[in-house]
Amino acid sequence: MGAKRLRAVMTGLAYALVTVSATAALLPVYWLLTGSVKPPQSLLRMPPELWPHQFTLEHFHRLFELSPAGQWLLNSVLAAAVSTFSTVVLCTMAGYAFAKLEFPGRNMLFAACLATMMVPAQVTVIPLFLMVRSLGLIDTFLGLVLPTLVTAFGVFWMKQFIQTLPNSLIEAARIDGGSELMIFWQIAFPLAKPAVAVLAILSFTANWNSFLWPMLVMVDNDHWTLPVGLASLNDHFFSDYGLTMAGAALAAVPMIVLFVALQRYFLQGLTLGALKE
Repeated sequence: MGAKRLRAVMTGLAYALVTVSATAALLPVYWLLTGSVKPPQSLLRMPPELWPHQFTLEHFHRLFELSPAGQWLLNSVLAAAVSTFSTVVLCTMAGYAFAKLEFPGRNMLFAACLATMMVPAQVTVIPLFLMVRSLGLIDTFLGLVLPTLVTAFGVFWMKQFIQTLPNSLIEAARIDGGSELMIFWQIAFPLAKPAVAVLAILSFTANWNSFLWPMLVMVDNDHWTLPVGLASLNDHFFSDYGLTMAGAALAAVPMIVLFVALQRYFLQGLTLGALKE
């Protein structure tokens, strides 16, 4: 009886810890979303309003009136979508090649790919900028997405996952006369959906929140992405918190929707490797 009671107490403490941690993680998001619909006079009220007594869309109206926020949102959606699609397809194909194909220099090429992960992203900004400028792609959509079409982490992630797939399936398809491309699209890719979902979420989030590269390569105001555009709303002497919260809420919605849509695959992808013997 004592062991059961101890187990019940430990379970209760675990649930309490998870609840407190989840609340702490969600509180900033809640404050952001509620702050975006509060009247200006309520934003800085002390003590703060935990729930808005009055709702208003004034901040969103001003956001679209004072800036091309709709164009910034469209630019971010297109850039993140193209980069995510390319990353998922190319990294999965590369991961399949490294995991299931035999070719000269495979291990050396994979080691070189891993070595690039040790280089901080900030170190590569200047060489990438010079390359994009030499190609005449400054202030173009292609120049914005070109460095993000494939990532070393994506190749590593997909290679490690596809390596766990049974070789018997691949060999059976080859015996039946299937080409490597057919085997990849009809066998390997569908079985790798959990890992693909994780990679898609991580890639979309990274590209959606990217600030440094879009700020450097995009010059025209109408070509900015949402993070760059939101940063331009405040100056050194004045911060419009309502406008900033409305823009941040607008930027947070696509990521929340993406995670909710893919959360089942996301959790599978994170836990499958840990459960596999």
